[in-house]
Amino acid sequence: MPMPLTGSEPLAGGTLLDFWRWSGGNLLDNTQRGLLAEFLVTKALGGAHSAREEWAAVDVVCPDGTKVEVKSSAFLQSWPQRQPSRPSFGIAPTRAWDSATGKYEAVTKRQADVYVFALLAHKTFATVVPTDLSQWEFYVVRTGDLPQQKTIGLRPLQAIAGAPVAYENLAEAVRKAAMRADPEGSTDPLPSDR
Repeated sequence: MPMPLTGSEPLAGGTLLDFWRWSGGNLLDNTQRGLLAEFLVTKALGGAHSAREEWAAVDVVCPDGTKVEVKSSAFLQSWPQRQPSRPSFGIAPTRAWDSATGKYEAVTKRQADVYVFALLAHKTFATVVPTDLSQWEFYVVRTGDLPQQKTIGLRPLQAIAGAPVAYENLAEAVRKAAMRADPEGSTDPLPSDR
């Protein structure tokens, strides 16, 4: 896997940092917010030392082998809104990509042991700062505790996860959730049409 670039590499009369600002400068954009959430969780779990692997089966693999999926949502979006959005998170099972064979696995399932749901919870557009960790809420759920459906709203998630976890406590919360995993693992195959 290639090591991360610095941003100072020359590119088209400028630097790679110019491209990063152009392509990823709006952190309220769904894609960029999701990547930021993944980065934040990866950092909290002691990772982010190498470049992100786009096609990995899970977002983070902890040093102890715990597989973590990161999902992101927000009340505020990058487009004009009449009112804040109702946060929702995708939890559909997937087929993992096997880089060794160059094929998707046959079984559709949830690939991770633990899910971290990252909510940009700030509700005032004029003062939202996605890089301010105090504006985020993190919910940690053992995969086996998730309902068999494709998405989950904030209230049902809170009913399962309980109170949000502070950023500095994410690693411990993930460790505790992973310890509760089923002996066979919490990645029970789920029907792909749910």
